[in-house]
Amino acid sequence: MEAEAVVKDWWLYHGTGEGTDRRARLETGPPPPWRDFTGTPDPGYAPPGCEGPAWERTRLRGEGYVPDEQEKDVVNTALHLRRPLLITGKPGVGKSTLAYSIASDLGLGPVLHWPITSRTVLRDGLYLYDAIGRLQEAGLEQLRLPSTPVGNAAADVTRHGAGPAGDAAPARATVPAPGTEPARAPSISRYLRLGPLGTALLPQDRPRVLLVDEIDKSDIDLPGDLLTVFEDGGFAIPELARLAKEDPTVAIGTDDDPDASVRVSQGRVQCRYFPVVVLTSNGERDFPPAFLRRCVRLHLEPPGPEKLARIVRRRLGVDVGADDEYQELVQDFIDRSGDGDLATDQLLNAIQLRLAGAWSAPGDRDRFLKTVMQHLTGPTA
Repeated sequence: MEAEAVVKDWWLYHGTGEGTDRRARLETGPPPPWRDFTGTPDPGYAPPGCEGPAWERTRLRGEGYVPDEQEKDVVNTALHLRRPLLITGKPGVGKSTLAYSIASDLGLGPVLHWPITSRTVLRDGLYLYDAIGRLQEAGLEQLRLPSTPVGNAAADVTRHGAGPAGDAAPARATVPAPGTEPARAPSISRYLRLGPLGTALLPQDRPRVLLVDEIDKSDIDLPGDLLTVFEDGGFAIPELARLAKEDPTVAIGTDDDPDASVRVSQGRVQCRYFPVVVLTSNGERDFPPAFLRRCVRLHLEPPGPEKLARIVRRRLGVDVGADDEYQELVQDFIDRSGDGDLATDQLLNAIQLRLAGAWSAPGDRDRFLKTVMQHLTGPTA
């Protein structure tokens, strides 16, 4: 169709896959002067590439997305300006899937996913620190060391007897046995791991895609807390900064793989290329102007008949226009959407069932539609 044929020279994201040459333009294109960051990559660390199970999940989900011209314009605006993309719209219109489409189309590796709840705070996305585990191991290490009592407890009991009530003599303090080293706390690196946002901000020449899902469910302070990170393109890890003199460079795990360590210097993570940050919102709250002006905004409307037909063809290989039954299912989906919200995958479920021969009896149609196209909102939800 005509909408699918539109291609503009300045676009990096097309939504069609096979974007190796466009990824090269993305990597080498000059950033705006105010979005030029200076992080130094760790030569011993390589982020996940376009292989493995995580990439396959990203690719399969992303390849099913069908963007229209307006969506491509806005996504590419965010890519060129290196700004977060804030996507709003009703549930089920494809907000999250668009993040996977960007990663799949440009070959940017598996999507980093940060789901937001009302209890989420900024540090959850930046890094995780198991302080309790470190303290417990330090205590166990202390118990393993041979030690001698300060003074002779047995002689003290003989000379002075038991305590006033006949109890044993008080426990004596201990010191490490001669020739042993004092106990040292275990290395902090084993108890630190970067979160999805922290991993996305690692210095690399190619950006990662980070999906911050349903940010409208967050605590009221989270959007404001993100502003500094988005502006600076980096953050400090206080637990490492305090140890910078003794251990200036520490290797810690990432959100992709806790065992795939990356070196962090002076307790700071600083990006080189700002990640492709996709924030989704169902419109359950408003955001402060300071947050909005730092984002490129895209509102997704529910797809119309033509786009639905393209989605069905892309995802299921079915030409809706060539079969009256599938045309009727698309129209049923549109009609029922007028009474309450429906998600596009509900239409895909319906067509998939009919392809499998399910619910094919003449009297099943009404029950079939009520089963697979239940409203997400509205009086019958």
